[in-house]
Amino acid sequence: MTPDSHRADLGKDPARVSGMFDEVAPAYDRTNTVLSLGNDRLWRVATTRAVAPRAGQRILDLAAGTGASSVALARSGAEIVAADFSPGMIAEGERRYGSGAVGGGIPNLRFVEANATDLPFEDDEFDTVTMSFGLRNVDEPKKALRELLRVTKPGGRIVVCEFSHPPSKAFAGLYRFYNGRILPAVAKAVSSNAEAYEYLNESINDWPDQRTLSGWMREAGWTRVAHRDLSFGIVALHRAVKPA
Repeated sequence: MTPDSHRADLGKDPARVSGMFDEVAPAYDRTNTVLSLGNDRLWRVATTRAVAPRAGQRILDLAAGTGASSVALARSGAEIVAADFSPGMIAEGERRYGSGAVGGGIPNLRFVEANATDLPFEDDEFDTVTMSFGLRNVDEPKKALRELLRVTKPGGRIVVCEFSHPPSKAFAGLYRFYNGRILPAVAKAVSSNAEAYEYLNESINDWPDQRTLSGWMREAGWTRVAHRDLSFGIVALHRAVKPA
């Protein structure tokens, strides 16, 4: 790793994590597709269906990265705010989909730099909030869940798509083998910063299981908390509602 590069660790210092994502932004989506064996697209479809965006709604897509998930939501006609704490990711999203993009970009999609634990939005501002593969990168995830509750309208919903723990011991063993042996070699071949993807394994292994995250959501004040596994539990899709 070069002296100027960022390699996040489980301390999840916001500046280091943000800097790491700045470095990988240009090739981020392509690398994710390769490392997930194409499953990232299936997870995005499942998340979009769970959010069920509609024209007239205002939706926050937090940890939006370069905006791939936000674009899928924006196709509904809903007003989408794509927020991320990485300036590099926001810049890449603006380049691809913003007003300066080829064709004028997507008019109902706006990019905002934002920290999940101190969101720059008013109370009760969004009909739905969603976060894909970003909550585990936050240094205070419970605080982030409370912030997401604050900016959601009463009766509004949250959808969190995040890596989790396969319930099958046999499959979990195969998954650990892939993450420990195969993924680092592939990341070295396709990523602009392979060392950054070492953090991916660490953060996934350290992240709690489905039941624990559901408990955190209830503690934050969300109700009707539920989840379903995707890809045998590699990923879990969590859903809940803000009390009316």
